[in-house]
Amino acid sequence: MNSEKLIKSSAMYLVALVFIITYNTSFAQKFENLALTPPMGWNSWNHFACDINENIIKQMADKMVSSGMKDAGYVYINIDDCWQGNRDTLGFIHPNPERFPSGIKHLADYVHSKGLKLGIYSCAGNKTCAGYLASRGHEYQDAITFAKWEIDYLKYDWCNTEGLNAIGAYTTMRDALFEAARPIVFSLCEWGNNKPWEWGALVGHLWRTTGDIYNCFDCIKDHGTWKSWGVTYILDMQDGLRKYAGPDHWNDPDMMEVGNGMSINEDRAHFSLWCMLAAPLICGNDLRSMTKDVIDILTNKEVIAIDQDRLGIQGFKYSSNDSIEVWFKPLENNDWAMCVLNRNSESRTFIFDWQKENVVDDIWNISANFKSITYGIKDLWKKKIIGNTDVSFKAEIPGHDVVMLRLIKSTK
Repeated sequence: MNSEKLIKSSAMYLVALVFIITYNTSFAQKFENLALTPPMGWNSWNHFACDINENIIKQMADKMVSSGMKDAGYVYINIDDCWQGNRDTLGFIHPNPERFPSGIKHLADYVHSKGLKLGIYSCAGNKTCAGYLASRGHEYQDAITFAKWEIDYLKYDWCNTEGLNAIGAYTTMRDALFEAARPIVFSLCEWGNNKPWEWGALVGHLWRTTGDIYNCFDCIKDHGTWKSWGVTYILDMQDGLRKYAGPDHWNDPDMMEVGNGMSINEDRAHFSLWCMLAAPLICGNDLRSMTKDVIDILTNKEVIAIDQDRLGIQGFKYSSNDSIEVWFKPLENNDWAMCVLNRNSESRTFIFDWQKENVVDDIWNISANFKSITYGIKDLWKKKIIGNTDVSFKAEIPGHDVVMLRLIKSTK
């Protein structure tokens, strides 16, 4: 072949290659309809950190079933950081053989046999947050591996990402997952640094809005170069974000700390508020040692129904007075959820005259219209009907606790 023909042949090859790449990537997307309501499950990090192994993961799956959590809607068992071993000579990753001697596929089979789904963790950087092998430069290989293992959920972190563009890095992994052809829920754990709520809906199914949560109701843990945040601090950071959330694309205020050392009042408030936020309900406690009170909180189906409501509208703070916050959330069938949070450490009396309040969701143009509509009131923690909105509501709310109501529409 002469040089002219070689140049022409090479040029045609490059054009064809560009066409193939453009054709493939132009159709790459996230898998749709995997998270029409916020995902529910469990993650290993908050309680176990790196102290994980296949037996612990199996035990969590067992307990999710036996505790009633599966019946309440929880489905994902998610392995966080520290599962990684080495890459082989072709660059494919393998699990730590001491912690996961049977392999991740074996674990997926076990979890699936329980009617649950398995999640895993990786990171967009050169190393994970705990210093293990991450996916930078191996996105397509790792996506193929996760698909081969029959993974159902990927949490993708943002440590050691110097020089990376967040949108590009997360889109690359999105495309890799799509090419691997196994539907996997994609959780963007980017901590809100690059405003993922503005671009995340086309990339993943949920995105972290803040740094890490901390098992404290109203405090900050300073790690020196970064901080982790108590429940109320994370709650305050959600302001202004609700317009970005909806079915298949959720704001994620991080995994829950219910059962990790806070008081029962605080656990109940934490859980209630995450449900009002239409947040993913990913538990972070040791399911094997839950008290009855913790199980009762995590499996309250009527409170969970507020989170899982098919409208997919994130709730909003309606008022705040003397550290008493009133939150509302529109629901399907013209119902509403109402949560009253007492941020004080002492008990407070709360009175709400429905006829004098004008509750309107300005973003979605929905009004409660208490003057023309009577709602029945159900207390979701007491699990009983307590009246209707023709009469003012009065309650004594303990410190760091909530009243959680469902307002059930009935025409006057």
